[in-house]
Amino acid sequence: MSVAQTDLHPSQRKRAWPALFSLVIGFFMILVDQTIVSVAMPHIMTGLDADVNDVVWVTSAYLLAFAVPLLVTGRLGDRFGPKNVYLVGITTFTLSSAWCGFATSIEQLILARVVQGLGGSMMTPQTMAVITRMFPPKQRGAAMGLWGGVAGFASLAGPMLGGVIIDGLDWRWIFFINLPVGIVAIVAVSLLVPQLPRHTHTFDLLGVVLSAVGMFLLVFGIQEGAAHDFGPVPIALGPVGLAPPSVGLVVAGVVVLALFVSWQAVNRSEPLLPLRLFRTRDFTFASLGICVVGFVVTSMSMPMMLYLQVGAGLSPIRAAAMLVPMAVISGVLAPFMGKLAHGRLGRGIAVVSLACLGVGLGWFALWVQAQVPVLLLLVPSALLGLANGGMWGALSMAATRDLPMDGAGAGAGVYNTLRQVGAVIGSAGIAATMEGRLVANGLPTSIQGAGAAVPAEVAGPFSNAMGQSLLLPAAVSFVGVAAALFLTRRDNDGAPLS
Repeated sequence: MSVAQTDLHPSQRKRAWPALFSLVIGFFMILVDQTIVSVAMPHIMTGLDADVNDVVWVTSAYLLAFAVPLLVTGRLGDRFGPKNVYLVGITTFTLSSAWCGFATSIEQLILARVVQGLGGSMMTPQTMAVITRMFPPKQRGAAMGLWGGVAGFASLAGPMLGGVIIDGLDWRWIFFINLPVGIVAIVAVSLLVPQLPRHTHTFDLLGVVLSAVGMFLLVFGIQEGAAHDFGPVPIALGPVGLAPPSVGLVVAGVVVLALFVSWQAVNRSEPLLPLRLFRTRDFTFASLGICVVGFVVTSMSMPMMLYLQVGAGLSPIRAAAMLVPMAVISGVLAPFMGKLAHGRLGRGIAVVSLACLGVGLGWFALWVQAQVPVLLLLVPSALLGLANGGMWGALSMAATRDLPMDGAGAGAGVYNTLRQVGAVIGSAGIAATMEGRLVANGLPTSIQGAGAAVPAEVAGPFSNAMGQSLLLPAAVSFVGVAAALFLTRRDNDGAPLS
């Protein structure tokens, strides 16, 4: 089947938009849960008697459980139908949200977040697969714009929604709020998403094991290394005190992941990671770009929220309000940028957006260290909104425009896996960087209180540590800029230019 076709009869194509709207309800919810914990970190630490590293695992465990199965869940959508797999995923996610809300220990909360991540991993590839399989090429730009707008807005709405909930209720309600949303999404998808043709796939069990073990070793080694003090090892922005056993875990993780890629190259059946997808230039560089976006968006929210609440002493809702320019500008621009990304402006939108991301974060980091009046941070916040408004749709359109119908699930799975891999490594990397910068600035890694300002003599060093930590995602953003520069130049109809 050619890429110009869809899996719907022409008379059914009017169902495409209602189907997509119903799917993005749950998609929005699972992306909000990637960042909503950042604003609740001080409160979870107090409520469950946890430290910084413990509470970062609340996010890392979710991201890790989300990322590892994505290559499989994309195939499950092809084999059993994206609607069916999505419904199983959102039911799992909704029920585990209740478990998160009732957790009585940090360990129980982390375990519940693992189950949440598994539910989310079943849902995400199905949204992109439905776009590829239900929308004709000329409408995919607008559909990807909506998808990208939801993804970008959700990543910013998490801390904002968390601030409102925590100020008015309790941190547990950041999870309880998922229950009514999940029920609405289940009903909408059941009614509005059609059953699409299924494609038979085999499953690479050895690939699943190697990818899962490699990712776990890598993330655990990066994140837990910062919790020990066996001598400084330069990483990220300075010495973070990685223990030798943790360095061994990082190396082991890289080796196992290299074995995974090697196995995918020689697997003559149906590999978990179809390396043939990377023969397509735009898929390769757009996937690298979205991996960078996953890293940056996840890693930037933690030091931002900790600085605003603990360093600047803002309440959760006032801290979240600092992200309003980002969310508003992103939400307004995303649909328009998605439509423009189909044609000759696609590569330029991706490049400029990712550059705005890096510049905005660097600007934010420098002003945090200079301890300027908090309201001035709304200026770089607006620049980050410009970035979010353009990068999601442009990268998604570039990655998916040439996917065949029978590979839509696999391609969406790979693309979303790389986004989540970036997010997982970003979460672990920023945890190590924050702890390293706190120690380098003469501070302990434990924070007392929930959202209260630290003493005046500590505010400066603490702000410096959080600002220095933000330079990590700022620098990584420019890797995305480099990737976007290699995207294919196209004409107004989306055809490649020579």
